[in-house]
Amino acid sequence: MQKADHSGHRVRMKKKLAEHGLDAFEPHEVLEILLYYAIPQRNTNDIAKNLIDRYGSFSAVLDAPLDSLIKFGLTEHQALYLKMIPDVTRLYMLDKYHNADKVLDSENIARYIIDKFIGYEEKEHVLLILMDKKGKEVYSGMIARGDFHSANISVREIVTLALNYGAVSAILAHSHPSGYAMPSREDVMVTRDLKKALALVKVELVDHFIVADHDCVSLAESELI
Repeated sequence: MQKADHSGHRVRMKKKLAEHGLDAFEPHEVLEILLYYAIPQRNTNDIAKNLIDRYGSFSAVLDAPLDSLIKFGLTEHQALYLKMIPDVTRLYMLDKYHNADKVLDSENIARYIIDKFIGYEEKEHVLLILMDKKGKEVYSGMIARGDFHSANISVREIVTLALNYGAVSAILAHSHPSGYAMPSREDVMVTRDLKKALALVKVELVDHFIVADHDCVSLAESELI
C-alpha cells in the first residue's frame, strides 16, 4: 500500500508558523510541528492528538517519564527529543534572564564587541546590539556588510528592531579591515543622524565602536557623539 504524502500539509503548517508563530496553533498542532523533527516520514498530527489524549495536556506530554513515552509507542530517539524541550526551555530562560554576562557595561562591552567580530575581519560588517532598561542584551546581530557610510545602513530597520525588541538603548559597532580603528568624518555624521532618529522613539544610542586588529575605539569616549 502506498504511503500517504503529508509533505504538502507540512509545508502549509511551516509557512503558517513562519508567518504567525506558535500562538496561531492549538496545543496538539504545536506538538505535531515539534514531532516533524523527530518523525520525518509519518503523519504526526494523529500521534500528537493521541499523546495529549493519553497524558491530558501539552505540558503533561513533555513532563511524562521517558519509559512511559516509549511504552506509548515512541522510539527512544523520539521520546528523548520531547524530554529535551523542557530542559532547553529552562536553559533559555536562565540564559536570557539570569545571565550576568548579558548585562553590558563599560567594564565588559569593548571585549564583548571585539569577540563578536571574530571571523568577520576580512570585510567590513556592522553590528547592532540592543539592550533593555537594565542594560541586558535583548538583540545582537550583524545588520549590514560593507563600508559603514555606504553599507546600506537602514535607519528605519534599526529603529524597527529597537521597537520590536522593546529596547531602551543601543550600541553600534563596525569593523575596519585596514587595521586603522579611527573613525572617519562620514562615520561620525552617520552615527549622529542615527542617534537623532533613535531618540525620536526614546532609544538612546549609547556608543559606536570602530573595531580593528582586535582593538576598538569608542566614539562616545572620543566625544564624537
